[in-house]
Amino acid sequence: MPPSPGARPRVVVLGAGFGGLIAAKDLSGAPVDITIIDRQNYHLFQPLLYQVATATLSPADIAVPIRSILRDQENCAVLLGSVDTIERGERLVLLDDGRRVPYDHLVVATGARHAYFGHDDWEPVAPGLKTIDDATEIRRRILLAFERAETESDAEKRRALLTFVIVGGGPTGVEMAGAIIELAKKALAADFHHIDPASARVVLLEAGPRILPSFPDALSAVAQRSLVRMGVEVLTGRPATLCTRAGVELGDERIGTRTIIWAAGVEASPAAVWLGVAGDRAGRVAVEADLTLPGDPHVFVIGDTAAVSWKDGMFVPGIAPAAKQMGAYVARSIRTRMKGETPAPFRYRHQGNLATIGRKSAVIDFGRVRLTGFIAWLTWGAAHIFFLIGFRNRLMVMLHWMWAYLSFQRGVRLITGSTDLP
Repeated sequence: MPPSPGARPRVVVLGAGFGGLIAAKDLSGAPVDITIIDRQNYHLFQPLLYQVATATLSPADIAVPIRSILRDQENCAVLLGSVDTIERGERLVLLDDGRRVPYDHLVVATGARHAYFGHDDWEPVAPGLKTIDDATEIRRRILLAFERAETESDAEKRRALLTFVIVGGGPTGVEMAGAIIELAKKALAADFHHIDPASARVVLLEAGPRILPSFPDALSAVAQRSLVRMGVEVLTGRPATLCTRAGVELGDERIGTRTIIWAAGVEASPAAVWLGVAGDRAGRVAVEADLTLPGDPHVFVIGDTAAVSWKDGMFVPGIAPAAKQMGAYVARSIRTRMKGETPAPFRYRHQGNLATIGRKSAVIDFGRVRLTGFIAWLTWGAAHIFFLIGFRNRLMVMLHWMWAYLSFQRGVRLITGSTDLP
């Protein structure tokens, strides 16, 4: 319902990822009442999830309680809950426990999840990497594979246990492949008596003609050469046709493995369903130039949930800097509207693509400036530490990275949950 005369506008933000959190923080001090709703009580730095999955960092190093971040923001309340649907006619967000949250401005920033392209039955054997639970589950499977191989007498079963297949050659897949091969050849090398962890086989599958397809061809080639030097098998033009407990099938070929990691694609959250609109093939919601829902200026859709036109028929990429720019734009737009003015259209400023390959190796595309090797790795690390929220997190990540670099050790090699492999 419309606010009563004299009442402050109600801004409801769905999702405390990069876009939603920036939108809420940038409205600090504005004459609005903000409610930020998330299924989790923490903000997660997703770009470093793979380091939790490969035992370099702990979950607490890359996650901060939302309430802690916003504790000094008097116009912002935090609500733990999951969205059931959105009644746009009444301007209400309905949560799955029956709570009803009214809004005057709604910011939908609920991110994305991994997509299996119609093969959702593969998920139990090929988990993706989008949440802390995903990361700790993958870490559990990787470490358990070595433990089981240590006592396995059957040579074929032992080979399958020591084979790790990553499906998808984008930044997540490349970073996972490099981290797993380093874990096997360096951190675990002297920890077992009956197996040689360095003999582990790490296979990176990419359905397209090259890995890192969003990077220039030259940088993709550099990344592939670096992975091959480290010992990773890179198979391009080889889509996975079946994932099972026994392994991955590539047409007529099968790779026996007990550990498959899915990094092949993402789809948007169910925001299109909540809003009652059609999403694109990836489930993203088409938006106007001011990031609002067509025909409904009270609803903003940002981040991975939105299909935002960019250039040459492309959409704004689903990366953290893009989400932060959209969140900042929405905050400015709401302030502008409150003055009775019309905000300018959103303009995305691409800040580059970054991917680390392993210790001392990365590739970076800043457009005219391209970096590789150690300098790129230092730049990649500095950028990620800069984007982390909270001084403690920056300090802990820097210390963990320094320790891992100097000692080749991984300090978070914990197997949690069940000790059974899927």
